[in-house]
Amino acid sequence: MGHIVSVELDIHDDLTREAVDLFSPDVIVAPFLKRAIPEDIWSRVLCLIVHPGIRGDKGPNALDWAILEDEPLWGVTLVEAREAMDAGPVWAFREFPMREARKSDLYREEVTDAATACVLETIGRIAAGNRTPLAEANDGEGCLRPPVPRERRALDRSTMTVVQALRIVHASDGDPGAMIEIAGRTFRAYDARPAEGCSGPAGTIVARSGGAVAIAFADGALWLGHLREPGVQQLKLSAATLLADHLAGVPELAAPSRTSYREEDGVGFLSFSFHNGAMSSEDCEELRQAFLVATARPTRVLVLQGGFEAWSNGIHLSLIENAESPADESWRNINAMNDLVEAIIRADDRLVIAAVLGNAGAGGVFLSLAADEVWMRDGVILNPHYKDMGNLYGSEYWTYLLPARVGEARARVITQARLPMGVQEAESLGLCSRRLPRARAKALVALGTAAKALAAAPDLDDRIAAKRERLAADEEKKPLSAYRAEELARMRRNFYGFDPSYHVARFNFIHKIAKSRTPATLAVHRAGDGGRQGGAGCRP
Repeated sequence: MGHIVSVELDIHDDLTREAVDLFSPDVIVAPFLKRAIPEDIWSRVLCLIVHPGIRGDKGPNALDWAILEDEPLWGVTLVEAREAMDAGPVWAFREFPMREARKSDLYREEVTDAATACVLETIGRIAAGNRTPLAEANDGEGCLRPPVPRERRALDRSTMTVVQALRIVHASDGDPGAMIEIAGRTFRAYDARPAEGCSGPAGTIVARSGGAVAIAFADGALWLGHLREPGVQQLKLSAATLLADHLAGVPELAAPSRTSYREEDGVGFLSFSFHNGAMSSEDCEELRQAFLVATARPTRVLVLQGGFEAWSNGIHLSLIENAESPADESWRNINAMNDLVEAIIRADDRLVIAAVLGNAGAGGVFLSLAADEVWMRDGVILNPHYKDMGNLYGSEYWTYLLPARVGEARARVITQARLPMGVQEAESLGLCSRRLPRARAKALVALGTAAKALAAAPDLDDRIAAKRERLAADEEKKPLSAYRAEELARMRRNFYGFDPSYHVARFNFIHKIAKSRTPATLAVHRAGDGGRQGGAGCRP
């Protein structure tokens, strides 16, 4: 919108004061505040706090409480900073109907949309010269609530119904997780869904399926996909991995596939969804096999349809961190991802559409570029770079796919800037071929309509033939195997070389170790000119 934006992570009050002095901002927006802004800052600069609650709601766990209390309506309030938390003047607010979903899903979708609308409304008013808030205090139907107490996050297997337990897991998603005792050990539980048809003595493990285990509750059972054992290890891993010693004799059910396939009017739709977008070696192979089966069907258009919560974020860093040899597992995972990408590139008898309905990062972005066209839902955020993960070079044939899509100059800018990217920018750069509506139902309708129109287009055969000729010409100029070999030679140094940056960055990321400084790519106010001329974080 023409405004200059810089970012400073809330690491220390003195660093925040320094950032304010360097940048001299007109407005400070705090979209994810965990502690109070110092009075000497909010008293001289307008500070706007994004609070994920309805008007009058105050406290640190607003969205958690909304899910726990089964609130039918929730919202976001943009509050000016004052000494009392969440109590200052209100500048904007939005409300939305709640739905049954994980906290992180609600946060990425309804909360993010509402927060963005609040901020843009307020910035627009300020830019027009109106610096008057809507109300002098955050008063409304909400109330002040404390942090969710430990007991409200505990799963009582003998008294709770599946619905009650699922609500607690959803409310505790991401952080800190719902507490549950299994086989005499206390875990944090995540990634839950009802286990239809499963039952048994309350508290027992009644079934396993893939990486999930089914735990019996008062009126049925709940699948738990991931667990974390505080004090023993901080990694969130599959429940079956952490409970492996307790699964002898437990009935094993066929694992529900993370992929599904259907055909409509000459179009194949291959849907997939992996938890938080992380793709292990096995996940990559599962999707590759499903893709090969789909390409054996007599369709001329194939849609790779990712989930709404995430398209893909590349290799599975948690499983890599937990491996006996993280370097070996990194190597296995990236090769499995490369096998998947190569299969998509070589599908030269049809057009492949990547339907990116959720956020994508690192190798997940370049996975989408293996398709002939990339259709993105409005609101999706991309992070098309690897370097923040310990200067990781990256593979997935990106050195072939990215320059071919956007040109060499733009490819360098995209990978070196290390900045997030919205759909509008992705479209202008050539990473997005078509934009889909933000609303989920409308996005699916638009996706189906456009894919079927493509399948019925009179020039479809010509486009497929041109694709086949282009791939053959590219291979003659430089084989795909050469791109892969060059990328993997760099990746091998990341995994096995003398520089441990990748392993350190991965450890810090997985264990949620806070950064000690704001990356220069975000802090344009530290570029030497206060960012006013476009600093390190500005992408041309």
